[in-house]
Amino acid sequence: MEISPICHNTRPDGELLPQEAAAFGLLEELGIGYDRVSSEPADTMEKCAAVGAALGLPVCKNLFLCNRQKTKFYLLAMAPDKPFHTKDLSKQINSARLSFAPEEQLWELLHCTPGSATILGLMNDTEHQVQLLMDREIYEQACFTCHPCICTSTLKLKTADLLEKFLPRTGHSVTVVEL
Repeated sequence: MEISPICHNTRPDGELLPQEAAAFGLLEELGIGYDRVSSEPADTMEKCAAVGAALGLPVCKNLFLCNRQKTKFYLLAMAPDKPFHTKDLSKQINSARLSFAPEEQLWELLHCTPGSATILGLMNDTEHQVQLLMDREIYEQACFTCHPCICTSTLKLKTADLLEKFLPRTGHSVTVVEL
């Protein structure tokens, strides 16, 4: 897989998709610095591993989940190599058994397609229907990796910027979980 050199605080060249341009725009507006690489779509954890090696930090796995009734939605940020057990997580957040949310909801709420789910998509959840869940390991890292709402770019940014600038701007909070 071909991966670009690391670019600092620079958008990809050319025309961007609206959701991608909005993600970069908000990062710039908030003064959040980032390192970026571009690649072919990094829409599997295997491809993300190669991208993570280029950035020097594994790419976070983001799972878009919902309760059984599809009335509550969650974005779970976790380490790529950790196992995920719905029963354990459901118990921690006092939810009916969790499952993967429908692709239509991923687009409707976060403006992301499968393989591109990202915390940056929370900027599109203006009605706060999605609860952010972060595994403690990811929450406590100095830096965080994610896509800018499209999986042809991957960003590395400071976790503190995410928690102290981005989330307050979107009006979302984080629930730290133990996986």
